[in-house]
Order: sequence, then C-alpha cells, then structure tokens
Amino acid sequence: MNGKHHEVDCSVILERVYVFIDDELETADCAEIQQHLDDCGPCLRAVDLERMVKALVARSCRESAPVQLRERVKLSIRHVQVEISEGRHLDLD
Repeated sequence: MNGKHHEVDCSVILERVYVFIDDELETADCAEIQQHLDDCGPCLRAVDLERMVKALVARSCRESAPVQLRERVKLSIRHVQVEISEGRHLDLD
C-alpha cells in the first residue's frame, strides 16, 4: 500500500474515522471517504474494526451491574463521604 488512494492520504482518513462513523461529516466529505474505503482494503478494515469496537462499547454500556455490586459501591461511596465529612485522612494506597 502506498498510503494514497484517489488523492486522499490514508492518514487523513484514519484521523477522521470517528467523525465518519458517527455520521457527523458533510455529504461531500462522506462520499470522499467512502470512495477511499472502497479502494483501500487496509483503511476499510480499520474503519470496520472501529465500528465493531464502538458497537461493543455501546452494547456494554446498556448492561447494568448486578444489584449486589451496585449496593456495595453505594456503601463504599457513603463510607468515603462520611470519612470526608468527619475530616478523616483517607489512605488511597
């Protein structure tokens, strides 16, 4: 791969991959990037990988923690809040 396809440098495509995936580019810019991806396998694979990672993160964010874990976290937060309000030194090591 020489790093250039249709006058668009691969590094330019990869710098804009998140904006492209989020469909936040002007139509002309999207068309230019899509043309590059149609001609450049390595960039297409990189964009597909980013799409997959984004989908996995989105799916993971919809899941909620088990009730017991949430309760333990809430209890720990309350404990720290009490220590702070009482002026105790917190040992974070």
